[in-house]
Amino acid sequence: MQSRSGGEILVASLLAQDTTHLFGVPGESYLPVLDALVDVRDRLSFIVCRQEGGAAYMAEAAGKLTGRPGVAIVTRGPGATNAAIGVHVARQDSTPMVLLIGQVASDQRDREAFQELDYRQAFGPGTLGMAKWVGEVLHADRLPEYVARAFHTAMQGRPGPVVLVLPEDMLTTMT
Repeated sequence: MQSRSGGEILVASLLAQDTTHLFGVPGESYLPVLDALVDVRDRLSFIVCRQEGGAAYMAEAAGKLTGRPGVAIVTRGPGATNAAIGVHVARQDSTPMVLLIGQVASDQRDREAFQELDYRQAFGPGTLGMAKWVGEVLHADRLPEYVARAFHTAMQGRPGPVVLVLPEDMLTTMT
């Protein structure tokens, strides 16, 4: 069995969920994902957007049109907060959506690292939270499990948005 990076596993997991479009603004917090997208560009189109809010709106619209989660990927901090409006719309309109957010490396967590946020606090779940579920993937070998749960949660019951947080070092880990 060949080793793959977390970024490659994430892209394979999105393909396993029949994802055909990924909307986002290229960001340094998820470079391994961008590298992995090159190899599958005939099956998974990366739609480059000018602003993260636009990427989130496009993912929300894709979810609304297809009934399957639209997927956006954004970088940490300002990128994630710019995308929050699309997550809010998805929640209000019961649209299945998955927002992938790059995060600081695990060894820099809780140190007020550049653009670090606690996404569970920022996006919720809860009665008035924006997302149905917020998960943070700490180990690359668990990416398929987390992606499958994100898609399932986005579509079960009342559809809505799910947020997956992706630490930089997890995406570069070979497994």
